[in-house]
Amino acid sequence: IHVHVPSIGLKAVLVVDNVAKGPSIGGIRMAPDVTTDECFRLARAMTLKNAAAGLPHGGGKIVVYGDAKMPTEEKQRLLRGLAQVLRDEQSYIFAPDMGTDEECMAWIRDEVGRVVGLPRELGGIPLDEIGATGRGLAEVVDVALEYCDFELQGARLVVQGFGAVGKHVSRFLVERGAVLVAVADSGGAVHQPRGLDVAALSAIKEAGGSVLDYEDGEKLEREAVIDIPCDIWIPAARPDVINTDNLSRLDTRMVVQGANIPVTREAESLLHQQGVLCLPDFIANAGGVICAAMEYHGSTQSAALQAIEEKLRRNTEQVLETARREQILPRQAAMAMAEQRVRKAM
Repeated sequence: IHVHVPSIGLKAVLVVDNVAKGPSIGGIRMAPDVTTDECFRLARAMTLKNAAAGLPHGGGKIVVYGDAKMPTEEKQRLLRGLAQVLRDEQSYIFAPDMGTDEECMAWIRDEVGRVVGLPRELGGIPLDEIGATGRGLAEVVDVALEYCDFELQGARLVVQGFGAVGKHVSRFLVERGAVLVAVADSGGAVHQPRGLDVAALSAIKEAGGSVLDYEDGEKLEREAVIDIPCDIWIPAARPDVINTDNLSRLDTRMVVQGANIPVTREAESLLHQQGVLCLPDFIANAGGVICAAMEYHGSTQSAALQAIEEKLRRNTEQVLETARREQILPRQAAMAMAEQRVRKAM
């Protein structure tokens, strides 16, 4: 569904991919350069993610054309207008994604009520505050290390995208012994081989700054974060950041996809051939949607966190074990598992 309301400057696309397991859940992504094709790919990824996580929901997605840093009043007007236009689309449940947050979901709740990812004050489980996706990624890394020849203690970590997902996965992995050597955001990148201070970086971001404002490190162009040698590389920003054009610059032993569709299929296959363990997005970053779905069905925060740990560890082990046994890509094993669950529901 294409949404266009010129009077308020609203342009958006909703894709409902599959509802065999239940109404679709998928976030609202806001960026100036989103596309219908990107929205479809993200909606399909949500179908697979929700199925793999055993949730009673299908996959959907909304993209809104606009700068996520626009004035709050303008953003609120667009999102309330979007909710009104899609009021009767019962096959889709609104959720937060890149460029939208808990406050945005509160506006949508005012309009239609069919929403997850609400602030704590409105009965929600605050996904960003507790770092649901980042927490899940840390569990995935822990399981994946059993299939690698290095340990987390002292492992060099690079995170591309230091937002809601990136800052939390950095914190969780550093607490477990990893060394964060480089991060990037929309403004640029910073590199410090001795290790970056996650708390200091988070404080800078909370104050509206960029990682470039971090003083103790080498300042780099945003794309240069791909060139930093590391053991674990986590893309937690936009789609297709690793592709066949820049793959040769990546020097890592494990890629854990914190963002949705951050690595092209061709690049993922080449990484596998090079011996790099690549964890698919819809397996690795499902912590947020698990938490959101459980909120929608009335669960508590502690139950949601327990479910994230159990589901992601089990799925990661199942996918990697199948991939090793059948000599296939982790994505092939994950796709077979998720598609089987969707088709059975259908």
